[in-house]
Amino acid sequence: MSESVVIFGIKACDTMKKSMTWLADKGVTFEFHDYKKQGISEEKLRYWLSQVEWDVLINKRGTTWSKLSDADKENIDNDKAVTLMLSNQSLIKRPLLESGGKVYLGFKPDQYNEIFP
Repeated sequence: MSESVVIFGIKACDTMKKSMTWLADKGVTFEFHDYKKQGISEEKLRYWLSQVEWDVLINKRGTTWSKLSDADKENIDNDKAVTLMLSNQSLIKRPLLESGGKVYLGFKPDQYNEIFP
């Protein structure tokens, strides 16, 4: 497969481990981008937001979201979402997979089987 596959997330996350194990077991070559070590750019966040809504990209079920102030959680648009994600990368749903110019969120084996038949 010649197309670039990049998986974004945090190394310690169990779901990240499952997705990377799945990819490796299927022989999919990928690059891992660790938010904690490498950060994330505003340009990359805006690219993702061109494909998915902010409330899909942000993990509202995590502890990072629950620790935000009520003011931070109100009146969110793409600009505010970018600001929040730049300062709290753990807000970004993971894993986030980029393949073939598309963005896929979360790890679902059935979805991965469709992406990598």
